[in-house]
Amino acid sequence: MIKRNKYLKYWQELSASKEMIFLSGPRQSGKTTLAEKMIGSFFTNLSYFNYDFIESKKILREDPYFFEKDDRIDASLPLVIFDEIHKHDKWKNYLKGIYDKFHGQYQFLVSGSGRLDTFQKSGDSLAGRYFMFHLYPLTLGELGNSYLSPDDFLNDPIVVPVFKKQLWDLWDTIDTFSGFPEPFMQGEKPFFNRWYKTYSRQLLYEDIRDMSGIRKIDSLVSLFSILPSKIGSPVSINNLAMDIGTSFNTISDWLTVFDRFFLSFSLSPWTSKIARAIKKEKKIYLMNPSIIEDSGSRMENIVAIELSRATQLWSDMGFGNFSVHYIRNKEKEEVDFLISESNTPKLLIEAKLSDTNPSRSLIKFQRYLEVPGIQLVLKKNTARIITNDKNKILIVSAPDWLGILP
Repeated sequence: MIKRNKYLKYWQELSASKEMIFLSGPRQSGKTTLAEKMIGSFFTNLSYFNYDFIESKKILREDPYFFEKDDRIDASLPLVIFDEIHKHDKWKNYLKGIYDKFHGQYQFLVSGSGRLDTFQKSGDSLAGRYFMFHLYPLTLGELGNSYLSPDDFLNDPIVVPVFKKQLWDLWDTIDTFSGFPEPFMQGEKPFFNRWYKTYSRQLLYEDIRDMSGIRKIDSLVSLFSILPSKIGSPVSINNLAMDIGTSFNTISDWLTVFDRFFLSFSLSPWTSKIARAIKKEKKIYLMNPSIIEDSGSRMENIVAIELSRATQLWSDMGFGNFSVHYIRNKEKEEVDFLISESNTPKLLIEAKLSDTNPSRSLIKFQRYLEVPGIQLVLKKNTARIITNDKNKILIVSAPDWLGILP
């Protein structure tokens, strides 16, 4: 079992000021292990409830305050873990009642995937009663044990890292087996193939079907099957609709469902100060990069996960309102990633397999935006600082630089 120290620190900081914490993330990313085995180890008194268990549904129906009947070992504050409670039809009202009734008497941890995020976008009775943070599959930024804070990192991202063989080994494992803990730790291709077949079937044919009400599951699966070939380029929903044989709105809705269930995530284009910028088409990335055949696209997807993990958690922890975008104009000049804070550009990042010459597009867009630039390459022991007018571009080995991401 890999101890998720970075996330344990997040939990401790958030739970110190709020008694209900939501933990959201992809299926099988380690949420239950983190909640019960790791966070739970901080508590002498622990109650664990998993809505996926048949007996749990009966318990909740017959005795909604079941945790009061659990014997305590000492007088310390108990932790109650609600796992997958979002699958209960009235889960938000239930949690509101629990919080209001037992505020100050218990610590609550609500863990689950999918719809934990969706209700945040509109007014809800749980507003103000919880903090949320997100668990990602294993990343270099997590396993590299970075000592930097987000503020320190963004103030000076042109950092020549210490080269570590361990980070390259971790990159190879994520590249081949993904960052999902079970296949990551097993490290065997036949196991990964069996695991992924079961994992994707559970998500597409069970979770999404049961919780979204989508009936054309075979068409939905067909759409997901072609996404690995679309990584790295802006996606045309019209073209996808023609490929699948359905409407624009249906494809748009299905892509949103993939995002909600953490099968994928999307980046919007950055347009401010960019002449003739593409404004609508998003780029789509997968939470499991190992199913992408093209090596360049797979590298870009791994970098996208790393940046998404970092910026999401910086936002969760209150360091700012961060997001990741890409830049592309109508002349097809492009930079893969831009990190922004409150709609202010902070950092440009380009991913290249081996090219150690600074990208022309990176040079051009850096001059427009006047922010630091990073060009990540899959080449060992690489760290070059290139001057671009008043700015600098760091060309650096991808695993080593990503390993210092806070």
